[in-house]
Amino acid sequence: MALTTLDPKTALIIVDLQKGVIGLPAIHPIGDVIARARALADAFRERGLPVVLVNVAGGAPGRTEQPRQTGSRPEGWTDFIPELNQQPSDIVVTKWTWGAFASTDLEAQLKARGVTQVVIAGVATGTGVEATARQAYEQGFNVTLATDAMTDRHPETHDYSIKNVFPRLGETGTSREIIDLLPPRSA
Repeated sequence: MALTTLDPKTALIIVDLQKGVIGLPAIHPIGDVIARARALADAFRERGLPVVLVNVAGGAPGRTEQPRQTGSRPEGWTDFIPELNQQPSDIVVTKWTWGAFASTDLEAQLKARGVTQVVIAGVATGTGVEATARQAYEQGFNVTLATDAMTDRHPETHDYSIKNVFPRLGETGTSREIIDLLPPRSA
């Protein structure tokens, strides 16, 4: 479904744009993804709308077929990149799973602020972004995905999420289309 509207109480969720993640291989230039996420964050902040910065500090426990990184991560690995211009008003969520809602208080924080819709951007499209979108949808939020402000390691995963999963969870649009639908700036 094409992007149609944004609720008056919409929050931006930026997933895993942190020092330890942005250096990983990606199919789209990470600089472009960061610039678009920053433009979204600036626009939301200018309008007094919540901005959520999510970082990942590890993985959920459990056995998997694919090997996972174990051991300690370098110092600063979970730090948000400076390009996001983190503000004191930003909501910060550290997750240990793919999605930002599981095992965190993100849902409660958003609902306490009257948020009914979320816009999601970040990395990786098929894991952190998709899992966060699925969880937001399951918690009753309207979901919008900024498709030009996300990327993945694998083109097939990125494309599958955008073409097949995201339209079932909400609406998709570019960062410019999303910014254009935001309410006017406060005077």
